[in-house]
Amino acid sequence: MKIHVFTVDGIPLLKKGNDIASIICERESIEDNDIIVIASTIIAKAEGRVFRLEDIVAGERAIDIAARHDLDPRFVQAVLDRSREVLVEHPILLVETHNGHVCIKAGIDESNVEKGYLIDLPPDPDLSARQIGKRIEAHTGKNISVIITDTNGRAFKNGQTGIAIGVYKIHPVKNWIGKKDLFGNMLAITEEAIADEIAGTANLLMGEGDGGCPVVIIRGLNIRSEGGDIKDIYRSERQDVIKKGLRSLSKV
Repeated sequence: MKIHVFTVDGIPLLKKGNDIASIICERESIEDNDIIVIASTIIAKAEGRVFRLEDIVAGERAIDIAARHDLDPRFVQAVLDRSREVLVEHPILLVETHNGHVCIKAGIDESNVEKGYLIDLPPDPDLSARQIGKRIEAHTGKNISVIITDTNGRAFKNGQTGIAIGVYKIHPVKNWIGKKDLFGNMLAITEEAIADEIAGTANLLMGEGDGGCPVVIIRGLNIRSEGGDIKDIYRSERQDVIKKGLRSLSKV
């Protein structure tokens, strides 16, 4: 198997209302089974998910948490507003967003946005991926997949990597259970996080600085499917022992 991984060059600075699908199709020829990997930052900008701290009023909990982090209480309030649950308040502010994504500070970012503004994650990345994917298919007549990415740290390891937060026409997890390994042993627990693997691969080309390329195409994998929901990659409440452990620590 051979795959080709390349950037879509010339993506402009986006503003609310820009059509990302059209921008991509104008700059690159799309083929059947291409996987279009898009940084969440440009989707949030196109969806108008940019805001100012001066428009936020901090509550008591935000003021308390902010004092322990030396943060602006309005910033902490923005994090709380976008969180289903705060898993760790200090020394890091680790939350679960309303769509199930666990990340630091709800993924709110002050990089790659105009001074004085902050940028959100898309509130429903699967919906964003689906809308962009369908528009690309309408433009090109090709059957494609879309993965929306964010940059996350990992427990127990230094450094960040690209991860998938939204998908269209691709299953985020490949189930190998019941298949055999090279020695004929039956695989009992192996599930491959292919959407995250693809996101990490794309992140190598996207970059993190001022020369970043927010759209990458993966060609040659041919793993497009008719299903796919990012929630499939998250452990259920019953299975997630890490969340249970964090909740126990918060009560100590």
